[in-house]
This record gives sequence, structure tokens and C-alpha cells, in this order.
Amino acid sequence: MDAAGRPLPPSAVAALAGAGLVVGAARHLAAVPVPPGADTVTLGPLAPALDRLAAAHAAGQPAVVLASGDPGFFGVVRRLRAAGLPVRVLPAVSSVAAVFARAGLDWDGAVVVTAHGRELGPALNACRALPAVAVLTAPDAGAAEIGAGLAGWSRRLVVAEHLGTPAERVTWTTPQGAATRAWADPHVLLSLAATDGDPGVRPARRPGTAERGEVAGRSGDTGPAGDDAPVRVGRVRADNQPAAAPVGGWALPESAYRHRDSMITKAEVRALAVARLRPRLGRLVWDIGAGSGSVGIECALLGAAVIAVERDPTAPVAGNAARHGVDVRVVTGDAPAVLAGLPDPDAVFVGGGGTDVLSAVADRRPDRVVVTLAALDRVAPAVHLLRRAGYTVTGSQLTAARLADLPGGSIRLAATNPVVVLTGERQ
Repeated sequence: MDAAGRPLPPSAVAALAGAGLVVGAARHLAAVPVPPGADTVTLGPLAPALDRLAAAHAAGQPAVVLASGDPGFFGVVRRLRAAGLPVRVLPAVSSVAAVFARAGLDWDGAVVVTAHGRELGPALNACRALPAVAVLTAPDAGAAEIGAGLAGWSRRLVVAEHLGTPAERVTWTTPQGAATRAWADPHVLLSLAATDGDPGVRPARRPGTAERGEVAGRSGDTGPAGDDAPVRVGRVRADNQPAAAPVGGWALPESAYRHRDSMITKAEVRALAVARLRPRLGRLVWDIGAGSGSVGIECALLGAAVIAVERDPTAPVAGNAARHGVDVRVVTGDAPAVLAGLPDPDAVFVGGGGTDVLSAVADRRPDRVVVTLAALDRVAPAVHLLRRAGYTVTGSQLTAARLADLPGGSIRLAATNPVVVLTGERQ
């Protein structure tokens, strides 16, 4: 059934007319002409409905399942197929397509995730990491919770409630505005990154010109950037993979980043550190002592949400992130004090600070902690601290020698400083 609220197409009408069993939510059953004499099952738990459908199929009785939008898109088709039922799919406009249409935005550069029946964390981290994310929500994992989790990230949210019904409402708001309101279920959320002076897409209608059921610019819904702040949906990558590994790879040369006096994690060390952090879409990584931000930026290029912690407000991490087209949240302040208010990470890279920083990180219980150390006298204390905190610790010393030219066309090897890389994995 179309989330846009249009009537059923002729093929769906014909299938419904011949059904001996019709399964659907109460709102769906009430919206269609159920054939006289047909049995109905109102969806609550899916298992009883699957049993009835299997029995109808075994008896040769035609059955119809009603669903919103495209049932093959995070929908019921997967469960029907898993139950061994042969399925003919007659899709309508998906709720995600409908909400992007309501917002007047293109969405071929967007990523779609779901929090329905799953932990909210991965969906929230996708919103933190990428410029355009559509979230299929669930009770207690919706706009209010996502808005609260996006505090500190520059985002505009679009919340679409009751799509395709007379009660439909589409609201442009800020994370703060979303967090302080109650939202009707079901709803779909768009998380859109704000631009910083670049050309962008603006809300389809200015506040005060809402169409039926649309709300914009309510009291409490205006962020620092204003209701008409530009947003971006994200570029369409040449490989059609908005959240896949970067085309240019990772472990990039130091020349790919602005840095001061060679204070940057070298490419050879960075390759191992990023591998140990295991960044991907849905995970949150802290980069502590970020400096140039090279480790965090490469985690962001691989789809992770990243918070870069750096005491120097003039450090080039923000500029480097912009240069590489990733959204890294930069938090300026002294660790460990500044870590207290940050959302819990899945993995942490500690490139600066002493054992007090490492202790504060371990107290937050991330799955993985990666530490790089140039001073050997700091290795044993770090290992013992992580072990006491319940981590299994492995480590390697990396010593690289790079090719360098000599006069006359000869080539030599130029040694880089050795670095110890420790990896703590939570038991």
C-alpha cells in the first residue's frame, strides 16, 4: 500500500478481489475493500499470521498480505520467504522514497538504516557519520532518541509521521527540537548534514508555508543555523556505494594531510591502527590527541562516526576532514576531563596523553582500544593498565624503512622512528 496515500493500482485490486485470506495491520485492513467471505488476520505478532498463510497456501487458498510501501525494503517479504512461502510482490512507493519526496530532496546519495527490532546505536552512528541517512524507527528508537544522540553534530532532521494518512505530518527540526518532543508511531526520520556556506538544498518550503499536515519552524525547532539552513544529501559516488570503502583507499601518505613538524601518525603505523580499530558504518570511534586527525579521518572514510579530541584549537584536524569530505566532530579540550560528556565509543585510538587518559578510556569499556607509543618506558604501564581493566592486550613494534634517492640514481633506505602499537580487546 502506497505511503503516498494513492489508491491501489489495478493489479493489487485484482489480487485482493480474489483473496480468500487477507493479512494486514488494522489500519491496512480498514483502508481496503476486503472481499466478502474472505478470512482476515490482524497483525500483531507475525508468527500466527505466518502459520495461517502456510495453511492457506497448502489448501490452495489465495492469500494477500497488506504492507506499507515496498514490502521488499526492510519489510515482510524476507519473513515470508524464510517461512517457505512463494511470494508475488506488488510494491508501492516506500516510506523512505515518500519522505524524501515530501522534503523535496534527491536521495541517490543517501544511506538507509533501520532501528526497528535492532539496537539503536548503529543507526545513530550512521547519522553521525554520513551527510544523509534515512532511519526506519521503532518505539523508543525514534526521532526523540536519535535527536538526543545527535547533540554536538550539525544536523537538520525531517520527521515524517503517519505517511499517507489524513494525520500525516512532516516536520523539519533540529536534534534538540526532536529530543524534546513526543512523536507518533510509525514515523520515518531523515538526518541531513548542514553545509557551511557551500551551495546546498534548502527545505522544500519555508516555515509558515506548510502544506496539509506539515509542520516547520515550531517554537523550539529553530537551531543556531536557522530553519532555512542549507542541507546536503551527499554526492553520488561513481561506484554507487555511499557508505563503502573509499575509492582512494586508506593509509594515505602524510602529504594528504596538513600537519605540523611531521607530527602525524605515519602511513605504515596508521594502516595497522585503522585495521585494529575496525571502523565501519554503525560504529563510533574516538581519536584522542588527534592533531592532524589522520587516523580518525581514515576511520570516517570507512564509514564510522568519529569524534576527534584535541587540546589545541588551531590543530588542522577540522580542515583536513573537510578536505577529505568527511564529517568528523572535533571536541577541543584537555583529556581526560573533556571525555566525560561524550557518547560511549565502540573503539578508541589514543595517540596522545598519559595513563590518566588511557584509564579514562578503559572506564568507558569500548570494545577495542588502540594505543601508539614512541617511548618504551610507557609500554609496560599501558599494557598493565589495560589488562587490569579486563582487556586482552597484543602489541607490535613497527619499524619502517622508506625508499630514498641518492645522487647518481642510487636508492637507499631511510629509517623512520619505531613505534609500538598496542591493541586492547575487551574480554
